[in-house]
Amino acid sequence: MSISERARNAAPSPTMAISARAKALQAQGVDVIGFGAGEPDFDTPEHIKQAAIEALRSGYTKYTPGSGDTDLKDAIIAKLARENHLRYGRENIIVSCGAKHSLYNIFQALLDPGDEVIIPAPYWVSYPEQVKLADGVPVFVWTLPENDCMPTRDAVRAAITSRTRALVLNSPSNPTGGVASRRTVKELASLCIQHKIMLISDEIYERLLYDGREHTSPAALGDAAFQQTITVNGCSKTYAMTGWRIGYVAAADRELVAAMGRLQDQSTSNPASISQKAAVAALNGPQEPVAEMRKAFEERRNVMVEKLNAIPGVSCRMPGGAFYAFPDISELIGKRADERIVQGADDLSAYLLEEARVAVVPGSGFGADRYIRLSYATSREQILIGMERMDAASANWSNRNPHLFFCISGL
Repeated sequence: MSISERARNAAPSPTMAISARAKALQAQGVDVIGFGAGEPDFDTPEHIKQAAIEALRSGYTKYTPGSGDTDLKDAIIAKLARENHLRYGRENIIVSCGAKHSLYNIFQALLDPGDEVIIPAPYWVSYPEQVKLADGVPVFVWTLPENDCMPTRDAVRAAITSRTRALVLNSPSNPTGGVASRRTVKELASLCIQHKIMLISDEIYERLLYDGREHTSPAALGDAAFQQTITVNGCSKTYAMTGWRIGYVAAADRELVAAMGRLQDQSTSNPASISQKAAVAALNGPQEPVAEMRKAFEERRNVMVEKLNAIPGVSCRMPGGAFYAFPDISELIGKRADERIVQGADDLSAYLLEEARVAVVPGSGFGADRYIRLSYATSREQILIGMERMDAASANWSNRNPHLFFCISGL
């Protein structure tokens, strides 16, 4: 059988791959501490589950409108007005099967072959792959830790060409946990307005902010920014609803939303009816569970970052949002770990899984080979055990081999 070039060129998700490998080992009875998946370990709040149960009991199991039911669109509209100071109508909203699906639809509707999308790096693994699947060209703009791994106006301006169609902004960020300041968001929005390119604002982690940080939605920075912004969000991270698969897009451009709807009609059709009812309860219902989860994530973050920085050769900045630590492992490049030479994050991640039984995601998939990503969306107990194992494994990292030279890619 001949496989299409498009499918052959699609890279597998490293985050899903490491999680699958860890789960396979666990199924064999191996005690693996998993820091791979970006998935809250909390159960979905009870009132949300009850809404889904009631939907089942009432027979709400049929097709809904392809772009989402009206009561969920209304709940999204109310949420955006209440929390983000944004005003949309139903025609500006489309509900999809998760925020990843929403982003896929955006690129498919927005890009023609050869169109460029600027993506700050480190980046979420699916951004460049989804752009390529739409026959677009990802253009990477490197960020620096001292800027909280957020792009600068000058760096983005230098990357803009006549083929640029969009800039992706993910704040808080996966994988770095970086948070864009209001000034940064304003500068990037102004640049997009000036050059007439769309600002795709992935706000899936907006409620998971720490140390008093505040979230800024680009679309709320005036009418021009409102017109130029495509806002992406969902229920997975905020409400521990990863498996329910509900994401959504809000955009001033109704033609774009309608185009996404046509694509969705011919691919997945509507998101699951039961999940939509659960999402209504999530958005309209009590928000105390969100605050409790956020507090727990902040406490876990503090423990993990402290322990990471105590491991020889590892350096980790304190992330301001999301639930990821993104430590720099540059000092370990070229060192020997038992019988292997650590040439990058892939080698170190493989060693940690095989020898320490700790699953982390190599930074290569995020465009930063001298970093690894760890999710602290797991229990404090698991974090402490995993950090102890990593610290013990560090005793096997011998000095750098003076006869070898390695080029460190990434940031």
